[in-house]
Amino acid sequence: MKDAAFVLSRRRILQLGAGGSLAMALGAERAFAQGSVGAPAKLSYPVNIVNTGSNATLVLQKLVENLGYFRDFGVETATINVQDGSKLIGSLLSGENDICMLSGFSQVLPAIEKGAQLKLVAGANILIAQALYTSNPHIKSVEDLRGKTIGTGAIGALLHQMVVALLRKHGVDPSEVQFVNIGSSGAVFKSVVAGRVDAGPAMTDVYDQQEKYGVRAIADFWSELPEYPYQGSYAGQQAIDEKRDGLVRVLAAYGKMYRFMMDDPRAEPAFMDAYRSVIGMGEEDQGEMMIRFTREKKTYARDLMLTPAQIDYMENLNLEFGIQKTKLPFDKVADLSLAKDAVALIEGRA
Repeated sequence: MKDAAFVLSRRRILQLGAGGSLAMALGAERAFAQGSVGAPAKLSYPVNIVNTGSNATLVLQKLVENLGYFRDFGVETATINVQDGSKLIGSLLSGENDICMLSGFSQVLPAIEKGAQLKLVAGANILIAQALYTSNPHIKSVEDLRGKTIGTGAIGALLHQMVVALLRKHGVDPSEVQFVNIGSSGAVFKSVVAGRVDAGPAMTDVYDQQEKYGVRAIADFWSELPEYPYQGSYAGQQAIDEKRDGLVRVLAAYGKMYRFMMDDPRAEPAFMDAYRSVIGMGEEDQGEMMIRFTREKKTYARDLMLTPAQIDYMENLNLEFGIQKTKLPFDKVADLSLAKDAVALIEGRA
């Protein structure tokens, strides 16, 4: 199942530049941003961001900082990282933080149903950047998983929902497999490598190192489930009411970074510089895979949008699992006017 288009050239990354040439590239990008968008007056208040603590998220946080986009849009930010969705939601509802930029959002919908003052405000990484891996030599396809163990997170959480949707697409009843709650995709991958479970989903950063780890990808979520919106951005209603301009500027900074990663030839060395700063030098192949996947598959929401169909898809999954009791109207769960204003700011139309 290995996609030849994803085999990276380490030499190409190095040739694109590092050190002084990378600094020049980033300086040119900042100058470009200031020239095309202008410099909005700096806001008098900060915007507090809460995200998960995954490697990919930490690298993007460093990249947007390196690119200087918050400064270009005149907004001061502070970011904290937590380990699970309940902590994300709790920090927004308490008012401690204002917006989550990069997270699966299936848990947001039932929270809103129960009265939580939250809204989805943008799309983020909209294609699932994961594959389903196995180290069991007898498993050649998704259909072979009947009677086997699959590592995921908790029942109804992101990893579990993804796998259930994939199984059903291949005609496999989820009751025919045994789910094992392991936790994060990183922990799942370690369990797959060790043979503690027969299969499990993990990120694409290891996609081109399957032979090294003794695993095989038997399905690619991004191609199998393109209708599944992987990540979005959401905010507390209090922050939307009181810090709307700031949220729009934060969305603009991230949206401009998404476009930079997908389109700009300087993105690979810039991403790897951020990756080394956060992760270190030991697993550079994984960082190279991450940015290559982003550029090849254009995984982020260029227009920062989530469609009614995407949200409907997630609600239907929640209803099936009993996580939600009723389907909510689109305007109850989403306010995409912030994303539209952010795109206008990116494109100099604000």
